[in-house]
Amino acid sequence: MTSKAIVGEKVGMTQVWDDENRVVPVTVVKVSPCRVVQIKTPDTDGYSALQVTFGQKVASKLNSPERGHFASAGVEPGPQLLELRLDDVSEFEVGQEISADVLENGELVDVTAVSKGNGFTGVMKRHGFKGQRASHGAHKVHRKPGAVGACATPARVFKGTKMAGRSGATQVTTQNLTVVEADAERSVVLVKGAVPGPRGGVVLIRNATKAGS
Repeated sequence: MTSKAIVGEKVGMTQVWDDENRVVPVTVVKVSPCRVVQIKTPDTDGYSALQVTFGQKVASKLNSPERGHFASAGVEPGPQLLELRLDDVSEFEVGQEISADVLENGELVDVTAVSKGNGFTGVMKRHGFKGQRASHGAHKVHRKPGAVGACATPARVFKGTKMAGRSGATQVTTQNLTVVEADAERSVVLVKGAVPGPRGGVVLIRNATKAGS
């Protein structure tokens, strides 16, 4: 059950010390206050969610539909719109701000972001292939996948065969991470461990749906 969520930007990783003087690796997420632009309910949209924005963007740099959408809501424009899927949105209203204090220290969260893109990669990096042997006749094929055909019948390569190609740049969710610190004054959330995505990437933090399972 998703009861709380927030959007932020990944700053990078660092480390802090806990009460027992142990090093804790954390990811720093800058969480600027999110402004509610639209409230979606099962009656009107078929599901419940909050459409939010954060940061500022000059209205003249938006297209006409975007300007009208922000203007009708009476909310200051932001660089992009995102949705926070929540089970209950009855306590929210348009224009309301959601800050980092929605999270609590020690709380378990799920973090969703787009992973780093690796570009075009071979089968060894993309799929973990072993590669060809390093001796006994193997010449300049050490990192190739090997045979991919299916003999004379059906005389074609099956769809879905693991081959070289673009890897990364996909949506990834890391579950059950611990919030080390949620500081609304500094607009910062420290999450224990690594968070998907590059520096500056947009990350979605919500309460863990499988906590304790």
